[in-house]
Amino acid sequence: MRINKYVALATGLSRRAADAAISEGRVRLNGQRPGPGDDVSEKDTVTLDDRPITPAVNTMTIMLNKPVGYVVSRNGQGSDTIYNILPIEYRLLKPVGRLDKNSSGLLLLTNDGDLANKLTHPSYKKTKIYDISLNLPLQPLHRQMISDHGIELEDGNSRLSLERRADGNDKDWTVTMHEGRNRQIRRTFGSLGYDVVKLHRTHFGSYTLGDLPSGQVRQV
Repeated sequence: MRINKYVALATGLSRRAADAAISEGRVRLNGQRPGPGDDVSEKDTVTLDDRPITPAVNTMTIMLNKPVGYVVSRNGQGSDTIYNILPIEYRLLKPVGRLDKNSSGLLLLTNDGDLANKLTHPSYKKTKIYDISLNLPLQPLHRQMISDHGIELEDGNSRLSLERRADGNDKDWTVTMHEGRNRQIRRTFGSLGYDVVKLHRTHFGSYTLGDLPSGQVRQV
C-alpha cells in the first residue's frame, strides 16, 4: 500500500492532506523520512508526528438512500455531496460506483476493496434495478428496440430489460441492467428523444434498498 494511502486510511486525512504531511516531514517509515511513492508492508512501522498509526483492519459497508441533488464525490465543486449528509463515522468509506446528481436511491459505500471490485468489475455482471419516469410515454417500437436489440451509443450497445411499473403508465418503468456505464440509462432513452425525469436505484447485486428513508444509512 502506498504511504499516502496508508496515512489517509489510518488518520482520516484526505489523500492530499496525507501527501502534505509526508512532504512536511511529519511522517516516518521505520524511522526514516519516506518518499511520496514508497510502499508500506505489514512489517513496517509508520508514525505521524512521532505517534504510531495503523489503518483499521475491520471492513465496513453501508447502504445510503441517496437523495436527488447530491453528487457522489468528496469535492462537489459548489454542489452538496453525499459526505455532507453522511454521519462522521462513515466519511472515510468510498462509494461503489456512482449515481449522478439528479438520481436517487441505493448507493453502497465501503472500505472493502475486494467487495468493491466484485460489485463493479464487468466480469461479475451484478444486476442493478431502477425505477424510472420519462417525460413522454414510451412508444412500443422504442421499447422493443431497447429490449430486443439495444441502442448503439458512442461507447457500445446498450440493451436494457424494461417492465412497466404496476402503479404507473407508459411513462413509468422498471429497468434491469447488468452494466454500469456512465449515465447509460439516461443516454439510452435520450438517443430516442426522451428525458429521464426520475431515476431511482432499488437493487444492486444482492443488496435491496427496501424501506430505508431518503438520506439515511444502514450497515449491511
